[in-house]
Amino acid sequence: MGSTTTTNSGQPSPPYTPYRLIKTLTGHHSAISTVKFSNNGQLLASASLDKTLILWSTETLTPTTTLSGHSAGVSDLAWSSDSHYVCSASDDKTLRIWDACAGECVKTLRGHTSFVFCVNFSVNSNLIVSGSFDETIRVWDVKTGKTSRVIRGHVMPVTSVNFNRDGSLIVSGSHDGSCRIWDAETGTCLKTLIDDKVPAVSFTKFSPNGKFILVATLDDNLKLWNYSTGKFLKMYTGHVNKTYCITPTFSVTNGKYIVSGSEDHCVYIWDLQGKNLLQKLEGHTDTVISVNCHPSENMIASSGLINDRTIKIWLQPAN
Repeated sequence: MGSTTTTNSGQPSPPYTPYRLIKTLTGHHSAISTVKFSNNGQLLASASLDKTLILWSTETLTPTTTLSGHSAGVSDLAWSSDSHYVCSASDDKTLRIWDACAGECVKTLRGHTSFVFCVNFSVNSNLIVSGSFDETIRVWDVKTGKTSRVIRGHVMPVTSVNFNRDGSLIVSGSHDGSCRIWDAETGTCLKTLIDDKVPAVSFTKFSPNGKFILVATLDDNLKLWNYSTGKFLKMYTGHVNKTYCITPTFSVTNGKYIVSGSEDHCVYIWDLQGKNLLQKLEGHTDTVISVNCHPSENMIASSGLINDRTIKIWLQPAN
């Protein structure tokens, strides 16, 4: 798979170097719902239906802290920009803000009336956005731990929420088949990118440059949308995604890739521009529901559901 692809400018991009499995991390006792590297790259956080979060050192690939306190499974987590805090979203209807250094819960956010499924910090980490099975999006003030806005508009569970890079917009996806853009300050719906009812929108996030939106739907499709024109530009296929809210991501440390887990137990890596599949990583024994890319190294973390319960660390060797 060391093929050379061509960029939009017509220049060949560097040959692709395959990722290799370097470590399998174990420690959770149930399905692992998400893995995310801290923004400074020093820690990896994992969350599980076993009600805990584990923080791992990315240098030693060993656990440093276990965060316990939720009374039900944890579906999602997010890091603050300074990598000091982790926010977790749980089926116990709460979110918790944890001090990653001290390993303790500093705030519990209450207000959702059903499972909290997704969470993200704004870029300056003064706000948190969450989505729930109660069909609402909540924006929280981090300092006070109080809800500053409740956004209503979806008619089924909210599967993902994400701020753009200046914190002015929120994108959300829902099982109702819609993907919407909201004004973060007023809660006004500015644009509906998709409103198809079927298939469900299982995941959405802004691209690192804020110009595009990556949207996953439960029909094995990943699409890159131009937010301003409302048109989709590229589609990435080959993976299997019909049941679970798999969380794909962007990799920008080396080539520009789209990375996603799959229900066939593999991790898929596509060339962002060319849309071609570059590599399929095999090794998990259940659906790979979460993947995340290290902010500065060519490293991917992936996690598996109940029959797997592992985190795998993949590295792209230096040329």
